[in-house]
Amino acid sequence: IIKHNLFPRNLSIIYSPEDNKRQPEYNHSSRRMWFAGAAIASVYGAISVLGLIGNITLIKTFCSAKSIRNVPNLFMSSLALGDVLLLVTCAPVDASRYLSDEWLFGRLGCKVIPFIQLTSVGVSVFTLTALSADRYRAIVKPLDLQKSTTTTSIVLRAAFIWVFSLILAIPEAVYSDLHTFNVTSTNESFVTCAPYPHAGKLHPQIHSMASFLIFYVIPLLVISMYYTFIARSLFKSASNLPMEGNVHARRQVKSRKRLAKTVLVFVGLFAVCWLPSHAIYLYRSYHYSQVDTSLGHFVFSVVARILAFTNSCMNPFALYLLSKTFKKQFNQQLCCCRHFMFKHSPQSPTHYNTRMTSVHSTRHSVASLTMINGRQLCQEDCV
Repeated sequence: IIKHNLFPRNLSIIYSPEDNKRQPEYNHSSRRMWFAGAAIASVYGAISVLGLIGNITLIKTFCSAKSIRNVPNLFMSSLALGDVLLLVTCAPVDASRYLSDEWLFGRLGCKVIPFIQLTSVGVSVFTLTALSADRYRAIVKPLDLQKSTTTTSIVLRAAFIWVFSLILAIPEAVYSDLHTFNVTSTNESFVTCAPYPHAGKLHPQIHSMASFLIFYVIPLLVISMYYTFIARSLFKSASNLPMEGNVHARRQVKSRKRLAKTVLVFVGLFAVCWLPSHAIYLYRSYHYSQVDTSLGHFVFSVVARILAFTNSCMNPFALYLLSKTFKKQFNQQLCCCRHFMFKHSPQSPTHYNTRMTSVHSTRHSVASLTMINGRQLCQEDCV
């Protein structure tokens, strides 16, 4: 989807004349291109660092805090794991294309990287579909949800999503290879990783359209159907409740609305961030025999690729803003990590005590962090 970069020789193909080595401005142009590539790679680096911190902390939070270890959060942990995989493996490879004139990872890397990336995309979109189905059962058919909410069943569903995504990504590993492309406007040729040879139009069009339907259109249509039923059910529930009384029922409806809203935000972020990548890939597949070297196409491609990777770092921060419970647990994990790092620093004392108090409008919580003789204890008391 975004893995096949058809821009040869870094950024130079956009600016080079036919014989750029003979031009006096070549050195200055090369420096500008290098700085542009370094700036783009820096954006990738910032996205990767933020995404890894957010997603790893999210996974650690959900695994360590039993109070929030429910069905949606188990699926969100699986989603975060897929994002970590994408950021660790694919983001550095994608950034390297703006710093180097050549594909640096060999034929094996050309097969493995697209396979990992498509697996991560599949895990993301199919997990969001599973989350929407879970919210549908919780709101529209709550009795059915109670029959299938064991931890084992949720883990098996998440594992099935991973296996299904791996199977769908196998053709990427089989057919992706290093191919030579020619640029007629500059009489240059370059070798890059692509899913099929330069000749032929049918395969690129089938590949791009299948990816667009399987990993974008069909899952989003299914999610839209689920949320149509969810909205209808919530509207009926709110209208049937009396104005006074049934405090528990009102809280339950409010909680379900909040969870449904959170999943819907995740779906919206995915749809917005991945649409440009699908669009540019469809455009390239229908113009596969030509290499578009225009500046506008290049800028749109860079924005599309960065948006796609940005989606892998946004979910933890979106959940942080939407969920007070997750926010508190997330802050506690960061607090513990910070004190753990301070403990192992050379300047840290052997004995120290730290006490932090946070006051909320509805409840008071006292979080104590104590380290005695090199042993760290994190505990939380609700008052």
